[in-house]
Amino acid sequence: FLQALRAGPNSKISLTYFEWSASSDQKIIVPWRVIDGPETADAVASDIMNTPVRRGSRTSISGAIQFAMPLFEEDPYRGLRRVIDVSGDGPNNNGLPVAPVREEALAKGIVINGLPIMVKEPSYATMDIDNLDWYYEDCVIGGPGSFVVPITDREKFKEAIRAKLLLEVAGRTPEHRVIPTAEKEPRVSCLIGEKLWQDRWAR
Repeated sequence: FLQALRAGPNSKISLTYFEWSASSDQKIIVPWRVIDGPETADAVASDIMNTPVRRGSRTSISGAIQFAMPLFEEDPYRGLRRVIDVSGDGPNNNGLPVAPVREEALAKGIVINGLPIMVKEPSYATMDIDNLDWYYEDCVIGGPGSFVVPITDREKFKEAIRAKLLLEVAGRTPEHRVIPTAEKEPRVSCLIGEKLWQDRWAR
């Protein structure tokens, strides 16, 4: 990671990290911070590791993107690129539909990358879906060089996060290219999460 960082145009990045659940449930864990070497990288990692695990009942990817967009205006370091990383284990089922909010972010020149967590079998009880990676590719990510790195094995969780960070810091994209959504119909309905929630609770 530090090697990729040093190879970048400024040899540093600024980031903020927040956790999210429902459309009105976001919590900043790490305010805007510059990572420019081992000490600052370790400090951010330590802050994240020491944060208690939070649980949420709803999944609002649209709410997370909406929350993230204005944060760039608060970044005192003004980076060359603006990227939102979305990590989650299910489709949007709360707040606004995800596709129009994604388009709003792209119109502002923001890139969205995805880390769909697919380590358990989908079940009705957990609101999971098959092919969450397709959903992220077709409904969540966007912008120049955007990509998805799925996590399909608990043992490779750290590997996947590391690979994603390296790709972003180095400004590269994975070998598997994602076709822009405008060129094709989504393989998974972008409203599948809302439909699952409605089928389950709106009876």
